[in-house]
Amino acid sequence: MPHSTSPRTTSTRPRLLFASLQGYRGAWLRGDVVAGLTVWAVLVPESLAYATIAGVSPVVGLYAAVPSLILYAAFGSSRHLIVGPMSATAALSASVVAAFRPGDDATFVALTTAVALVTGVLCLVAGIARLGFLASFISEPVLKGFIVGLALTIVIGQVPALLGVDKGEGNFFEKLWAILTELGTAHPLTVVLGVGSLAAVLVIKRWLPKVPGSLVVVGVGIALVLLLGLDDDGVDIVGPIQAGLPALGLPTGVDWNTYTDLIGPAAGVMLVGFAEALGAAKTYASREGYDIDANRELLGMGAANLGSGLASGMVVNGSLSKTAVNGGAGARSEVSGLVAAALTVLTLLFLTPVFESLPEATLAAVVIAAVIELVDVKALRRLFDLATPRSKDLYGGAARHDFWAALAAMVGVLVLDTLPGLVLGIVLSLFLLLGRASRPHVAVLVRSPHGVWVDRARRVATGKDGGTGVEGVLVVRVESGLFFANADTVRAAVRRLVADASPRVVVLDAETVPFVDVEAADMLGTLRHDLDRVGARLVLARDVGQVRDVLRGAVGPDELPPTYPDVDTAVAAALADGPGAARGSAGDAPAGAPAS
Repeated sequence: MPHSTSPRTTSTRPRLLFASLQGYRGAWLRGDVVAGLTVWAVLVPESLAYATIAGVSPVVGLYAAVPSLILYAAFGSSRHLIVGPMSATAALSASVVAAFRPGDDATFVALTTAVALVTGVLCLVAGIARLGFLASFISEPVLKGFIVGLALTIVIGQVPALLGVDKGEGNFFEKLWAILTELGTAHPLTVVLGVGSLAAVLVIKRWLPKVPGSLVVVGVGIALVLLLGLDDDGVDIVGPIQAGLPALGLPTGVDWNTYTDLIGPAAGVMLVGFAEALGAAKTYASREGYDIDANRELLGMGAANLGSGLASGMVVNGSLSKTAVNGGAGARSEVSGLVAAALTVLTLLFLTPVFESLPEATLAAVVIAAVIELVDVKALRRLFDLATPRSKDLYGGAARHDFWAALAAMVGVLVLDTLPGLVLGIVLSLFLLLGRASRPHVAVLVRSPHGVWVDRARRVATGKDGGTGVEGVLVVRVESGLFFANADTVRAAVRRLVADASPRVVVLDAETVPFVDVEAADMLGTLRHDLDRVGARLVLARDVGQVRDVLRGAVGPDELPPTYPDVDTAVAAALADGPGAARGSAGDAPAGAPAS
């Protein structure tokens, strides 16, 4: 039989490298090239600025940009994420290196490169070990709050350059106060240039979306400096940039012990960088309708940082601001990043004098315009509005847990800084999750007019009648898995309901119990005996899959409450005459009632 290859199988096989280019269309090329040009126009001056934040020569930022763009495109999963030096990780890098108290500038540069290398190795190890699932513990609300806080931090960090005032130190609010106190010293020409550049970018984005507004404004800003000599009138410009390509290899003067000492601090740098990259990647993936692979993102970040470190660069991560520029300029794939990398190489070789004349106010305007749309107040409001009066009546404070987690992450970033803010959001999110899981909603069920068993409280809250109960029978449903953290709470809730209603039979509907652990299984056996002592019988309905297996394995048939395939069958058995009523199991349920 002749061998044949299925075209469908061949075309859908995932790429190992440059996965984001799979299925590339020629019609995307123009948009990607324009986006690459726009990203390049922002990437070059930003990289110079962020290198300064890291405490090294501005050109180190350009050294880092080229390999990180290429290697992320090869190993990452996003079609839009732009990887390069960023303010948060640059500041963390500076604080990590400063802790080693290097004796000279050369040592400082070498340690900065070493931080990038160690961060890259940690990312690669995490990606190979498929630890991307840990990103699931950073909930979407926490990530949203983190992004909003980080975007506000980026904006407030750019305002001094926009107005020509001194930049303050400290958290967001301290920087904001410093700006307000310095407004009287603002440089008029810088204000006109900065605010005008910001207005121009926003107007072009709103009314001429196909025009690369950032690129136009950068070009105009450079032209004004060259033609009018604005730098002579006090307008700050980027200034001298060293030309040429970097030396390749490991940094000199860094021994093995230093690399191992950097593992702990670099893990914090990795966490912040990965969180920002993942947030930016997911934001644009959801807009364009594709998925992000967290493990590939770790591999992409790892390869980018290793490449940066081996090219005398600094730590890099996915950039919120430059990804916003990339997406806003019409990018459809990582070809835009490759175009930006190629142009950055040309910049290092030939074009550094051009960007030396870029006004810092214009650069600040481009960055602010890029990230301002990520200050997603509507998303935070939506989280707040999820707590309707009805949901608060049913679930109490748990109805607004997601909002508080998002707010904690945002305020944490604004007050405590990037890494502590993210950690605060994650920790609070986990505590709120445990709190929610430990106090599940135990619903009392009644029959609706259509014969369906529904939550009586929800029915009343929606203005409907209270449904129909069955005399002498209490039907309850636990809307959660049953495990050690909530077993006692559920037991106490059922006992309170029994004390109020005094039923002869309690039917526990397990349809919404996706899992159960040994402690919860023991609790059901204990609850059965509790109810026996007050003259009530406990029966189960609709235990399925893992729940059935754990209950029968952990408790045993003698202690396990009688089990039926559905609530109606359980209620019918409870109402049956004779001492054996409600003492069956799913296996001996009445004929015609299928076991679940």
